[in-house]
Amino acid sequence: MGGGTILILLLSIFLKLDQHVAQGINLIFYIPTAITSVIVSLKNKNIMWKEVVIVIIVGVISAGITAQISSKMNVIVLRKLFGAFLIGIAIYEIYSWYKTYIKEKNTHTNYNKKIDSIKK
Repeated sequence: MGGGTILILLLSIFLKLDQHVAQGINLIFYIPTAITSVIVSLKNKNIMWKEVVIVIIVGVISAGITAQISSKMNVIVLRKLFGAFLIGIAIYEIYSWYKTYIKEKNTHTNYNKKIDSIKK
């Protein structure tokens, strides 16, 4: 989850902007960041061109389709879908954190116990 998610929430809750407008503003704010990232990645030669072409084609097609769908969608339904998306992302992030830090910590603890028992 990034700043765009927070921007959409702030625009829609505190400024009472329509969900469609808030998401559009978020996309406009994203453009300078994306351009900067591309420039830095080009300078560092971190771009895999075969993957870029696939991502661009799929991205443009899916953006067009989803823009058409969301523009015809009721604002209340769109907000609920956005909320469900945020909940899904939050669950994924919590699970990833658990998997990375809790399980990994237990693995290291068990490994250290095995090493200690071998040393004795």
